[in-house]
Amino acid sequence: MPEIRLVKAVSEYNGSYIIEGRSFQNAGRVSNEIKKILKARGISETVVRKVSIVVFEAEINIISYARIGVIKFEVFPDSIIIEAKDEGQGIADIELALKEGYSTADAEVCELGFGAGMGLSNIGKFSDFFEIQSDVGKGTYLKSIININGKQ
Repeated sequence: MPEIRLVKAVSEYNGSYIIEGRSFQNAGRVSNEIKKILKARGISETVVRKVSIVVFEAEINIISYARIGVIKFEVFPDSIIIEAKDEGQGIADIELALKEGYSTADAEVCELGFGAGMGLSNIGKFSDFFEIQSDVGKGTYLKSIININGKQ
């Protein structure tokens, strides 16, 4: 019988960003920063684009619906993991929230051009793995994995 070895993958880079709710003037800053980091590391344009979309959508959701949140990302040799966790209103019906066009955005969010109901569906679409958990009145957690050398 062949020997089984467990190998813990070591990340090549990681970062963490705190995002304040309702800070619309900062929308897109985290996704732009991560895009620069990934480009400097020689990550393919296709993967950089996917990561940028996932992070931007998560960032906008935190700004629009939470008091505060954090986005973390880690770069591994074969994948990039993005995690977003917030302290906010939470999502009452995740299945409904994942449908394109469904939105609970308030007037201010919509007036600023956000709240089209594409955030979570875009995160799912551009992720190779996507997980979301939410507690109403407490907040939301999501995890996205994007393969670097996998399906693109």
